[in-house]
Amino acid sequence: MRLIDGALVLALIGAGSTALPSEAATGPSWSSIPVAGGYQVTLHLDQPLHGRDALPELAVNGVPVGAANESPDGRTLTTFTTNSHAARPLSVQLAWNGRVSGSSTGQQPSATLPPAQPVTADPTTTGPYAVQRADYDFGDTAITLPGLNNKAVENRAAVWVPVGAPGRRPVVILLHGRHDSCFQPNTTNSTDDVWPCPAGWSVIPSNLGFAQSAEKLATDGFVVVSISANGVNAFDNSDSEDAGALAHGQLVLRHLDLLAAANVGTAPGLSPLLKGRLDLTNIGLMGHSRGGEGVVKADLLNAALPHPYGIRSVLLIAPVDYSRQTVPGVPMAVVLPYCDGDVSDLRGQHFYDDTRYADQSDHVLRASVLVMGANHNFFNTEWTPGLSPAPAFDDWDAEVDPADPTCGSAQPTTTRLTAAQQNDVGTAYATGFFRMTMAGESAFLPMFANPDGSVVSVGAATVVQENQSPQRIDISALTAPSNSVTIPAGATYCASMSGLSPQSGLPSCTDSPDNSRFPAFTPQRYAQNVTAAPMLHLPTAGTVVASLGNHDISGYRDLTVRAALDSGPAALTLTVTDGAGRQQSLAAQSLTPFPGSGTILPKTWLRTLSWPVSQLRAVNIRDISRVSLSASAGVLLSDLAVQTPAVGAGGPSTLPQLSISGTTVDPGSGTATVTVTLSRPSRLPVIANIQTVAGAGTQLTPGARVVVIPAGQTTASVGLPVTDNGSTADTTYLVVLSDPTNAIVGGSTFAHVVVRG
Repeated sequence: MRLIDGALVLALIGAGSTALPSEAATGPSWSSIPVAGGYQVTLHLDQPLHGRDALPELAVNGVPVGAANESPDGRTLTTFTTNSHAARPLSVQLAWNGRVSGSSTGQQPSATLPPAQPVTADPTTTGPYAVQRADYDFGDTAITLPGLNNKAVENRAAVWVPVGAPGRRPVVILLHGRHDSCFQPNTTNSTDDVWPCPAGWSVIPSNLGFAQSAEKLATDGFVVVSISANGVNAFDNSDSEDAGALAHGQLVLRHLDLLAAANVGTAPGLSPLLKGRLDLTNIGLMGHSRGGEGVVKADLLNAALPHPYGIRSVLLIAPVDYSRQTVPGVPMAVVLPYCDGDVSDLRGQHFYDDTRYADQSDHVLRASVLVMGANHNFFNTEWTPGLSPAPAFDDWDAEVDPADPTCGSAQPTTTRLTAAQQNDVGTAYATGFFRMTMAGESAFLPMFANPDGSVVSVGAATVVQENQSPQRIDISALTAPSNSVTIPAGATYCASMSGLSPQSGLPSCTDSPDNSRFPAFTPQRYAQNVTAAPMLHLPTAGTVVASLGNHDISGYRDLTVRAALDSGPAALTLTVTDGAGRQQSLAAQSLTPFPGSGTILPKTWLRTLSWPVSQLRAVNIRDISRVSLSASAGVLLSDLAVQTPAVGAGGPSTLPQLSISGTTVDPGSGTATVTVTLSRPSRLPVIANIQTVAGAGTQLTPGARVVVIPAGQTTASVGLPVTDNGSTADTTYLVVLSDPTNAIVGGSTFAHVVVRG
């Protein structure tokens, strides 16, 4: 049996199929071999890949053709593709995020953002409590994880405990991302291909890379637990089907179980400092990179428990999001680094976009913030050159272009933060978020939702914001045609990029092959064709008119919309009409380009624009009938609302859980039926996406399908067309549940369809 899970075409240039050549094509370190329905492309590397959070891809003739499966030793990459370049290859190269490794970025001068408004509240000041450590370590092979093919990994964490803080204390769990796990002292050698570390090698303690945040939070009364996940990192690409997301989630829950035992004094080997001190009804989760997707999975798995832990907030720093899951029910913030050289497509933006309307009954803050000048690695000091005893590197300079004028660290025009500055801004966002969401300190809300402007300064960093408040009226999401919204001639609702989501019925928002420039639309490995971020596209100047039906907006602070430039600077003017026909226009808000040029920069990223309701003095704000939004040039628009910044209160999601089951069929069956099941009936229709992960022209064609489980029912079946391509081997395909509405997906994200040979 062979498993095909790498045929995700990340750029559709030249993607048509051709007659298969009868012989394999080979080069010095690569091959392209005809197989049933396509080509198996293989690249052999001189050295193993170092641990990084993005997934490797292969490019043929300079065109990325698919995400690659990595061999256990990290030296061989393989993908299956139908891309026509694989028929007559001249080269096979390593690629990341839809871009050939080492290809040039741009060399144009940087643009300038509007002036940033300082956030005056500082969450990094030292609190009133001294701090003690209560670390625990049960060894490198203490536990096994089902999501990692039952590989044995470490059970280890660093723990910071406030001294003298009364009663049970809120608990924050920190989970690092994917990095090399072991290094050879006094050399530049490091690896993530083996666990435990071999003799003569030392562990890279990535979980200690958030020590500054942990220490600051502990002085404010939080117990902070930073989990080691090196074993998961060593095996996630070779021994998991989801790049380690499920294993990371299971690891977090294992540590919560251990902390629960320590809290009642039944966990030998844990410090007595923890007994009776942990408030496990008030837990916050923070994850960096693959750790971000991991804590999301932990939150979803936790919600399915008979007696879930009290997870109240989730913070995601430079996260990956390979299967497009949602995070409803808890306050959530995504922190994205503009100069990310590892996860350069900022794919974690999907967590914000996909969760906005996933549960209409939750009332919590969601925010996404773009930190200008930050890279991927420097949020973790153990990944930062000069701060870590192990080999470390600047991911933008090493993986993209040190000469880039916007993000190259040594360029005179660079926007980059220093390592110390980035560590400080990471600490500010971690401490500010958890003090705001878990301790009720609303002074830090402007870090995530500043009502006086979406460009703020936090420490040395300029930060751009988008947000959704729990206190709001949604005028229009601007995601699909509506009888209450009139759009100008030439404007269209759009979604995704490069024709990847034909099932949506919407045109692409961009036909650019540059995934990294469009975080909202970038395709995901296990949700390649799932509709991404539908929104309204005005290609030129025009006016959008939304009818409210006579609403009272007097109890809200701002009228807001998310907006991004289509091309060139633009100004947006808001006009409000009341029930008596009186009108008032508010001052235009300016949109200016983000800095940079090339295949990664500048980013097209929606920011929140706000107009204060208090300025509407010429109309009756208790009787508003219409809101008009006029753009002076082409823009992308979403989420027209009236809202007041707030945090809200969250907890484990109470939505029903979705699962998916696969099947085994003969090649001539014509259809493979997969079944989606709810844990209990929902009072609302449940909508989800099923992604077939396969190669076009093979037995199962890649694509996404929308499945709807009607209100009051618990199952729905979807038929996937099967084509007999003459293969004589059993072939296993992945099908993936993704981007649900009115339900969540916990442990059963994947299923298998086996087509017999």
